[in-house]
Amino acid sequence: MGITINSSESIMLRRGVTGLVRRLQTEHRACSATTITTTATTTKPAAGTVSSSPKLRVHQPECLKQPINVPSKLLMGPGPSNSPPRVHQAMLNPLLGHLHPEFIQIMDEVKEGLRYLFQTRSEVVCCVSGTGHAGMDTTMCNLLEPGDVILIAENGIWGERAADMATRHGAVVRTIKKPAGDVFSLGELEAALEQHKPAVLFLVQAESSTGALQPIEGVGLLCQKYNTLLAVDAVASLGGVPFFMDDWGVDVVYTGTQKVISAPPSMAPISFSHRAMARVNARQIPIHSFYSDMTWLANYWGCDGSPRKYQVEISGGLGPSAGQVWRVGLMGYNCTLDNVDRVLTIMKEALHQ
Repeated sequence: MGITINSSESIMLRRGVTGLVRRLQTEHRACSATTITTTATTTKPAAGTVSSSPKLRVHQPECLKQPINVPSKLLMGPGPSNSPPRVHQAMLNPLLGHLHPEFIQIMDEVKEGLRYLFQTRSEVVCCVSGTGHAGMDTTMCNLLEPGDVILIAENGIWGERAADMATRHGAVVRTIKKPAGDVFSLGELEAALEQHKPAVLFLVQAESSTGALQPIEGVGLLCQKYNTLLAVDAVASLGGVPFFMDDWGVDVVYTGTQKVISAPPSMAPISFSHRAMARVNARQIPIHSFYSDMTWLANYWGCDGSPRKYQVEISGGLGPSAGQVWRVGLMGYNCTLDNVDRVLTIMKEALHQ
């Protein structure tokens, strides 16, 4: 919500938010105690009029009033895997805002950990919110423009999925296929590179549908020879088998947190090489997905050497309201009368300094 900086308006905030809080509390109590029914004799508003007091037609779910049941299970499937106790303990920490200095520090520390995990000195190392699919989609939408040729080494479900995603982004998909469980030799890959001359070669290091482990060493040199970027899916492998992004000449690699890393499914760690970012920055058309735009992600994660575009005082307005209003978050669990008083007290103190 926005309010003007003028201190004389503070009483309006107090009255408005107080009224809102009390009205929500009253409606909540009324909703909890009242059964809403509709019959054929219900009085309807006259034509052309709008009811001044709409009623809640969807009742509170009874199931959500019961304690949640989360049994302890041994997860031995292809993912997710069980998380160690220290991961669960970390999730009990308080929430932070996405621009709090403490949160930015955590992000910077995560980047250093990912550089170690990927074995890279690349500047562009970050996480995409989502599962491994988010990493795959981020790879495709940033590297590919309509009409670009991508060569996909397909020996299982994830090669098929990559071909599907690349097609959705308008790429010309070429495949080299092997039976499920087999892997590709350097000779087979070079022959395909020479034939198709792709902008991108996509490989899956560990095809979890079969367990096949694709050798990556040597493929990067072949890709550089044919002016091709090498993208590797390491969702099911990173942390379990060796991976050397820089030494192997990998241009893009992504993984998932819910596999060998043993964290909850929520992020897709990803890294782009200098060559890959040069291609992203030379695009002729905008990246289709703002959410997966690597230029924005790299900036927010502090990877591009530029000031963070989001490094603004959010409470001081945003866009056309910058410098004109205070944006105060009194939402959900925070929407209490005590917090209204706290905001007003802080604002009054600030305005008198």
